[in-house]
Amino acid sequence: MIRYLSKASTKTLRGTALLRLDFNAPDGWRIEAALPTVKFLLRYADKIVILSHRGRPKGYDKELSLEKDALQFKRMLGKKERDKVIVLENLRFLAGESKNDVRFAKKLASLGDYYVNDAFAVSHRANASVAAIAKFLPAYAGFGLENEIKNLTDVMQKPRRPLIVILGGVKISDKLGVVSYFKKKAAFFLVGGALANTLLFSRGINVGDSLREKNSSREVRVLAKSRKIILPSDFRWNGRKIFDIGPRSEQEFKQYIAGAGTIIWNGPMGVFEKKEFSNGTKAVWKAILANRKAKIVVGGGETISALKRFKIYDLRFKNRRNVFISTGGGAMLEFLAGKKLPGIIALNKK
Repeated sequence: MIRYLSKASTKTLRGTALLRLDFNAPDGWRIEAALPTVKFLLRYADKIVILSHRGRPKGYDKELSLEKDALQFKRMLGKKERDKVIVLENLRFLAGESKNDVRFAKKLASLGDYYVNDAFAVSHRANASVAAIAKFLPAYAGFGLENEIKNLTDVMQKPRRPLIVILGGVKISDKLGVVSYFKKKAAFFLVGGALANTLLFSRGINVGDSLREKNSSREVRVLAKSRKIILPSDFRWNGRKIFDIGPRSEQEFKQYIAGAGTIIWNGPMGVFEKKEFSNGTKAVWKAILANRKAKIVVGGGETISALKRFKIYDLRFKNRRNVFISTGGGAMLEFLAGKKLPGIIALNKK
């Protein structure tokens, strides 16, 4: 049974808290998401030691240091609060972290009196500060992780019908698990990005030199034939490459979204970094927000980066009760595929 910080006796929260956060995002939005847990712990803990990582270094790499992240994080706190917080350097500079080394985890555990995981986005990784460490200390799920588990479990187990799943991004293989889990529950899957190119190619449609997965599996070829898979009918081209869904596709997707009872979205519709190819992603988000009755779950690092770029990821939408913004990319996909995440399993103690 998972122990949640929200239900913990405050008497047990004295001493030093080891708090696993995820600083591995370009603009600090995952740090912002963890502030409720941090603020709560500051009321009771004598000290908080932050554990985190950035990138996949092989030894020390100055470019992947957490020094700037620590400064950015502390600026979000009051002066007295800052004095109670220590941010450790990038744990992945040490080999024991990625190897989920028990001895390394035990050394980390010796720095605190209890452990809190509020890093859902890395909870699909069997790292020492995510999994093994929970063997040595009382361990809790932070407020953010608790919200992730609750909201994602709700759309998996009791979605309001009809359920629409919107998938974009690059690799279809990364999202096959989600499609497999929801293939009976979902009414339709709306697919854009390079994922769509792979499926369009499997249907015998010319995609020019567009990015796609080559040597796609039999599972992908079977998926391409499904009537539940809705692919773009027109495109915005950059030379011989598809860079975005077209205006007719935007309208078609909009109609499906408008009638949905539950919407799950992971992945942009095109190369949103270029203004002329951002329309598809914008149109999908606006259509989603126009549906005020549906339960909405949005996630994926690129998806959130796109919304922040468009300046439409703000409090008006984050605070809407029917909208849940997940901090996970791969973790969200694995959770929605029904997989057991190491970071959550570690908290599930008898």
